[in-house]
Amino acid sequence: MATNASGEPEFQRRLQMVNCQLRTGDVVDQTVLAAFLDTPRERFAAPSSVSFAYLDRATPAAGAKTRRLLRPLTLARMLQAARVQAGDRALDVGGGSGYGAALLRSIGAEVTALESDPSAVAAARERLAGLAGVTVVEGPLPAGAAPRGPYDVIVIEGAFRVQPEALIGQLADGGRLVGVDSSMGASQAALYERCGSAVSRRALFEAAADVLDGFQPAATFAF
Repeated sequence: MATNASGEPEFQRRLQMVNCQLRTGDVVDQTVLAAFLDTPRERFAAPSSVSFAYLDRATPAAGAKTRRLLRPLTLARMLQAARVQAGDRALDVGGGSGYGAALLRSIGAEVTALESDPSAVAAARERLAGLAGVTVVEGPLPAGAAPRGPYDVIVIEGAFRVQPEALIGQLADGGRLVGVDSSMGASQAALYERCGSAVSRRALFEAAADVLDGFQPAATFAF
């Protein structure tokens, strides 16, 4: 998947994204920067949005009905906060066509990519085919993928308006979960960490993202 052809136009666009968006946005982790430089985001964007793949904005995902790839800087800062290490068991939730899963694999994680949109699942399987260490599974996002856990890292590639309790429950001891928490007013990226039976939460930075299906509060009725 990777290319080191420095003269290739798409490589130059990735290099500009890394230097002008990520580095200037406080992303300093060299493994994260290398993953973004190594992974062609345009392969995971919808055909109509390929020319916009390296702008710092959410981009429609290939094959998906409504799913969008997270803004690059948001995703990079979340991965940096998650302290992803080679050999980590990672769960990528709601990543659409598989860009986040490809990044996690580039860092060296063993990745389960969970999607609920069947067409996005098909797109992810096509784009990640042949990439050892990545498995794409279809299912409801809030339920996670417990049989393949527990996980050292869980990345929720979108916002949640209710706490992701089942996903938090699938963290290994010392595991980290990152996502965009919209459950308490202002939307912000947040880091959850498990230590034994205790789970801590730390706000990271303000962020905006689409609320993923299954992470909306239950409907209430007024009479």
